[in-house]
Amino acid sequence: MRALVLRDFGHLEVADLPEPGPGPGEVLVRIAYTGICGSDIHGFTGKNGRRVPGQVMGHETSGVVLGLGEGVTDLPPGTPVTVNPVVVPEADAAAWRGREQQHPGKYVIGVAPERVAAFAELLVVPARNVVALGEVSLPHGALIEPLAVAAHAISRVPPPDGPVLVAGGGPIGQSVALALRQAGVGRVLVTEPASARRDLLARLGAEPIDPSGADVAAEVVRRCGGPVAAAFDAVGSGGTLADCLRATRDGGMVCLVGMGTPELALPALEVSTHERAVVGSFAYSSVDFELAAARLAASSPEQTESLISRVVPLTEAPAAFTALAAGDGTAGKVLVDLS
Repeated sequence: MRALVLRDFGHLEVADLPEPGPGPGEVLVRIAYTGICGSDIHGFTGKNGRRVPGQVMGHETSGVVLGLGEGVTDLPPGTPVTVNPVVVPEADAAAWRGREQQHPGKYVIGVAPERVAAFAELLVVPARNVVALGEVSLPHGALIEPLAVAAHAISRVPPPDGPVLVAGGGPIGQSVALALRQAGVGRVLVTEPASARRDLLARLGAEPIDPSGADVAAEVVRRCGGPVAAAFDAVGSGGTLADCLRATRDGGMVCLVGMGTPELALPALEVSTHERAVVGSFAYSSVDFELAAARLAASSPEQTESLISRVVPLTEAPAAFTALAAGDGTAGKVLVDLS
């Protein structure tokens, strides 16, 4: 089978690898589409230290069931599926349902270097991590993973009774904005300096704000008549966290979703004197993943399509990684077509 191998940082190569087979309790998936995540780009450049040369990355994916291991009977070959990449030991699956991302012994498909992941034509995964797509198309099925990140993030904040701010309009900020709209939030404001992304956000039903040279909190108050009920930092920098805090009303909540920097400065008085709360959000549980799939199935396909900027064949994936790492201005998600 063909796969995209990280030969060295900054160097990806399409190579032939042995075809895998499913073991007991496993499913063999013929991959159709895999999205390029920001963490994949950081792995490509070597920035995040969570990828190593020689591995096959990829965790935002969709495909079709090709084969079943012993004991798997509920996923007929030919079923369109997506894959939850957070894998906990089978013995702990029931006890840890709803909090799998916190399991100390979990591994993540696309991060664990010893496992060939979704930038390959064939992928073996535990059957319990496979989710049937139903009416969701295969390209859109590759978006469920980032939408699950958003589903988990908005579950960390009580349902707001007013406008919400999202800092950062990249793919995760876009997913958070869409998830908030799907959850019934009537007004979602999103800060984003890139005009192409602001246009995309407007198509998602959000109100984009250009933060370049602007006082974000003052602009939010001007537009909304006061601070927002809650905010989500989809970037994870000192500046964006400060914007979120200052734009949120007294007693409000800010959810830190983005991981732009491992450490950041916190404007402590904005937390303590205004009694605001800062909560973290990491990845998602199986419940969040299934909720994201269900919401996507019920949403507008045209709106979902807005999240995809382009689709490239596997042979063009190395060039796509290089362009994205250089900041080519891509507004939304790039999918790699492995079908």
